[in-house]
Amino acid sequence: MATAARFLVLWSRPENPASFERHYREVHIPLALKIPGLRRYTLSRNIAPIRGDDPHYLVAELDFDDLASLHAAFQSPQGHATAADVAKLAENAAVKSMIYELEDLLTAPHVS
Repeated sequence: MATAARFLVLWSRPENPASFERHYREVHIPLALKIPGLRRYTLSRNIAPIRGDDPHYLVAELDFDDLASLHAAFQSPQGHATAADVAKLAENAAVKSMIYELEDLLTAPHVS
């Protein structure tokens, strides 16, 4: 059983999508990519809710080796800079975030 840790960020639809996108691409992503120990950074768009009615505009997932690595990463200067930038983005869009451990249940293609 492989485990890892994820930092999940859920963004609501921005008041000004063009401004949000520009800042996210030009400022936020470059900051986040400098966070030590970051193993994977993905963005999800065009989110269609299956249950509930609160679709998110953007979902960001940042993966680390474990919770200790994740916590250490966000205590670094790069982690602090990225977190400070979230506050700037949150002036344009509501944000929710959480951290959790991942348990990898399927690591190879499923064959029936």
